[in-house]
Amino acid sequence: MTDAPANGSRVFLMLQGPHGPFFNQLAGLLRDAGATVWRCGFNAGDEFFWSDKEKFIRHEGTQDDWPDHLRRIADDKGVTDIVLYGDVRPIHAAARALASARELRLHVFEEGYLRPYWISYERGGSNGNSTLMHIPLSQMRSVLRDTLTEIRRPPAKWGDMRHHKFYGAFYHFLVLVANRRYRAYHGHRAISVLQEFRLNLRRLVLAPVYSVQRSLQWRRFRRSGSPYSLALMQLEHDSNFLGHSSFRHNSEFIEMVVEEFARSAPHHHHLLFKAHPLEDGRARNLSSIRNAARLHGISDRVHYLRGGKLAEQLGQARSVVTVNSTAAQQALWRGIPVKALGNAVYDKPGIVSDQSLRDFLIRPKTPDAQAYRCFRDYLLQTSQIPGGFYSARSRSHALRLVSDLILAPDDPYESLASGHATHRHQLADSEN
Repeated sequence: MTDAPANGSRVFLMLQGPHGPFFNQLAGLLRDAGATVWRCGFNAGDEFFWSDKEKFIRHEGTQDDWPDHLRRIADDKGVTDIVLYGDVRPIHAAARALASARELRLHVFEEGYLRPYWISYERGGSNGNSTLMHIPLSQMRSVLRDTLTEIRRPPAKWGDMRHHKFYGAFYHFLVLVANRRYRAYHGHRAISVLQEFRLNLRRLVLAPVYSVQRSLQWRRFRRSGSPYSLALMQLEHDSNFLGHSSFRHNSEFIEMVVEEFARSAPHHHHLLFKAHPLEDGRARNLSSIRNAARLHGISDRVHYLRGGKLAEQLGQARSVVTVNSTAAQQALWRGIPVKALGNAVYDKPGIVSDQSLRDFLIRPKTPDAQAYRCFRDYLLQTSQIPGGFYSARSRSHALRLVSDLILAPDDPYESLASGHATHRHQLADSEN
């Protein structure tokens, strides 16, 4: 890539970001650096969290109108960079296509590939569209900087999950009650905004009840002494699940895993489905699990756990099955065999099992510890930013580091390969 233009000539267009003020604060830093920053909003939630109303553009049309509107914005404003959160939803897929056609810089944020203490920053795409999908381990190994000690993990007391749930509920409340200017808006989810708000609110209100139920259930199961495999559930509407796997519904994943477990796993082993922390019930996962277990005659060996601390549940797990959840990397770090049934950035030779699901459930292969350590260190030295999108402390930690990455001429992977990697992780350590 050629050298970036001076910051004063760079024009950023921000589209939909994480719920809350992250994009607004990032825009302030970019303006301080001399760049021009515009925001295009698609609903009242987007507009509420943007402070510079003079640099706010409403898209009041339909999704079909969006590609033409985006091209006009790019022409009128002289856009050089597009910033977004997730790249699969239709609004952002159109932006990815335009950026590719016009050679604009596309900055993509996502939840961290290494969770829960990092966020991801890449260019061009994330998850199945990430550059990581095409970088072999041998190339990663050849450019890694030597680290004498493990890069320190950011603090675990930022409370991002609570803030995430709050901002999600508040965002959909705004869309529900204040969307008069955006009557043509239709979210990328399969359910209505009213349903989305109700589910977010229900999840927020019932969180203490679910926590007690989960603790009691996990305690009983743990004390049973039964060997178990852990199936990591994902949000059915998540872009990584829908855009980078052959599954359209969680029920399809559940049926496949339960059927093969009943046929192949040792008869004294159990299967524990762990819900995603933000699961709100819309996918009816519990019903699907119960129906599949009953159909295959193993109701007493299949269980559903509503969230909880993944580290505890991984502690004694025999193996992990997932579509492409980033949480599987916590299992790989512990040396637990992982089978991924979709496309995942961590699906590299020697790391994720290449066995059939049948063979994996009978005798799973252990991941190559050195291969995974190489992959993990590569992520930590490139696209993984310590911090979060939602709580004030974790947000400020990430912003302090990511603004320079956006303004840099090279993306994080190019930067490491060319020997110009920043020292952001040393900076992060010094702040802890």
